[in-house]
Amino acid sequence: MSFDLDNPNVKKNVFKGFFGIEKESLRVDEKGYLSHTRHPFINNPNIDRDFCENQVEIVTDVCDSIQALYNRLTELHKTVVKTLDRLETGRELLWPFSSPPYIKGEGDVPIASFSGMLKGKEIYRRYLAKKYGKKKMLFSGIHFNFSFDDSLLNIGFQKSEESSFRKYKDGVYLELAKKLTQYSWLIVFLTAASPIMDSSFFREESIGRDIITPYSSARCSEIGYWNNFIPVFNYDCIESYADSIQIYVDRGMIKSLSELYYPIRLKPRGESSLENLRQTGVNHIELRMLDLNPLSPVGVKIEDLNFIHYLTIYLMSLEDRDFSDSEQTDAIINSKNAAKYDINTAIEFQGEGSSVRAAALKVLKNMESFFVTHGQTDAADCIKNQMKKITDKNKRYAEVIKNNFSKNYVENGLRLSLAYADSYCGEVALNV
Repeated sequence: MSFDLDNPNVKKNVFKGFFGIEKESLRVDEKGYLSHTRHPFINNPNIDRDFCENQVEIVTDVCDSIQALYNRLTELHKTVVKTLDRLETGRELLWPFSSPPYIKGEGDVPIASFSGMLKGKEIYRRYLAKKYGKKKMLFSGIHFNFSFDDSLLNIGFQKSEESSFRKYKDGVYLELAKKLTQYSWLIVFLTAASPIMDSSFFREESIGRDIITPYSSARCSEIGYWNNFIPVFNYDCIESYADSIQIYVDRGMIKSLSELYYPIRLKPRGESSLENLRQTGVNHIELRMLDLNPLSPVGVKIEDLNFIHYLTIYLMSLEDRDFSDSEQTDAIINSKNAAKYDINTAIEFQGEGSSVRAAALKVLKNMESFFVTHGQTDAADCIKNQMKKITDKNKRYAEVIKNNFSKNYVENGLRLSLAYADSYCGEVALNV
């Protein structure tokens, strides 16, 4: 099902798509402690809570370009910041890092409160708290949602032997899910931005001591957001894929699809359930491995979103291949290893051992060559900029953050949050 950019119709439609973001951020007071006020955005459908009452989740509308998506995210982010600036209970801020600030123990984390027909959401969160601990659920990040335009998929469907468009479409996303899972380590490596933590994450009686972790992304590392096992899936068809997840539910290893803490998810339209996925098929793919980037006022840089889009196109130009159980296990281990600070950490990628650095450069050079060959200079330039994170350590997010925030992590994070908030509230101009 690979995309052929030599086909004029494919080339015309391949960059079209639909994009969305879910962004989690913690609300904190001006001293760097978790907020204990109620969620102040009850009537806004784009602003909700994730695990806890003070973990704001911004959910953008579906947009037809990365630029439109970034603009919408910025609008919603400003709405949140301005609201928090004017609370009657006192000013609050959005914490800019994936790793949390000061934590005064498990009791300091207020589980999100729901009532009525939504009470099940609170009960589910209490189950997660008991199973994983509240502190781990404080890790916040970006989920990037993407789908191809049907005009592109129809070109492939017309040449395929599939019996229905839906079956062909599901097959495309199953193939993309395999490929993105295999390459998820690359996205982690290029976007990791959480090398520092406060000591209170590890010992509640210790607050205010910086911990320089061995990770560039604590959230994506072995201490971060993962299930207690590495799942393997059947990608033959969407029914087999859903059934292979159902096995873990039936065994009591996870409660539902929502508890599958995996870099890539295939999502149906509407309710995110295995039954809905079986019945209606894939609507979009979700990438879940992006750290909040404190070097951006809204937590993510547009060039990284563009890169991920180009990566999906590049991967769909490659021939499909088997994704064995052992390769699936290696892919998750690779993601955790790519979250380590040492860029020479070893990974096992497509049957070859290599350092993360060498493997990343090889993939990026192949991508650049691919887009240059097909006359896509914007994509090639974007990829060149990603290479700079590898060849120039001062361009690497984790390096910049380590150099600028490793002394008084929470205090410096608060100053950054204040600067961003003031810029949105009209007090200062800020360029980061």
